Amino acid sequence: MPGQSEHAQRFRALHQGAEPFVIPNVWDGGSAAIMQALGFEALATSSAACAATLGKLDGEVTREEALTHAGLIVSVSACPVAGDLENGFGHAPETVAETIRFAAAAGLAGGSIEDASGDPAAPIYEFEHAVERVTAAAAEARRHGFVLTARAENFVHDRPDLDDTVRRLQAYERAGADVLFAPGLPDLAAVRTVCRALKKPVNFMVGIRGKSFTVRELAAAGVKRISLSTTLYRAAMTGLMAAAREVKDTGTFGYIDTLIRGDELAGYLKEQARARGEG
Repeated sequence: MPGQSEHAQRFRALHQGAEPFVIPNVWDGGSAAIMQALGFEALATSSAACAATLGKLDGEVTREEALTHAGLIVSVSACPVAGDLENGFGHAPETVAETIRFAAAAGLAGGSIEDASGDPAAPIYEFEHAVERVTAAAAEARRHGFVLTARAENFVHDRPDLDDTVRRLQAYERAGADVLFAPGLPDLAAVRTVCRALKKPVNFMVGIRGKSFTVRELAAAGVKRISLSTTLYRAAMTGLMAAAREVKDTGTFGYIDTLIRGDELAGYLKEQARARGEG
């Protein structure tokens, strides 16, 4: 099975296609196997979904826990996997660079670093410090062929400042980020503005109601990658809760009639084991 370097090359190449590619965010080995069997060419982790599998809230997972979880996804995947690395699990540029090194060692082909500080009083890092963090991450990423995504978090932290978001993304691009990402952009006009302001690929995150658009619309706006955030995990949990409520509230088991068959699910897992050269 290809190693980290080969997966990183494949992941980088996906961003150069004429059309955007969709990267689903998975949360365990089974979801990773199913997404690959359905034809997705790369996978990503989700910090919130990872946290939920551990019974924690987003932001409560340690770096070791996050990278162990990512390593599990990598171990069952025959395609590139990118990691949601939050803010790099530390404020200092040196810590962020260390996180990139550990992420590459875990087999990740790429990963994202955000400029959100985790401090409610000052949720976004000051501009110069944010750029220093991306610069350090990019320098380490280049040593591993790691595809670095830099995130500008203004819009998901009640700072709907498009000009500052573009300014930050342009600075992160100059600092060496390979992909740029501003979650929560309010409309397609804002998406187009961001894409036109940058030379490198732009990621768009599906997951905010009323701001998801279509693949065709996002392609026309200039987007190169579309990530699904926690939406697939929440879709799975929606089904779980509906089934459990039916049992508890009505004493019936009608949900069984719409379940995926056990042999079909096993087939997906076997198919991916063969793709990894294990079967």
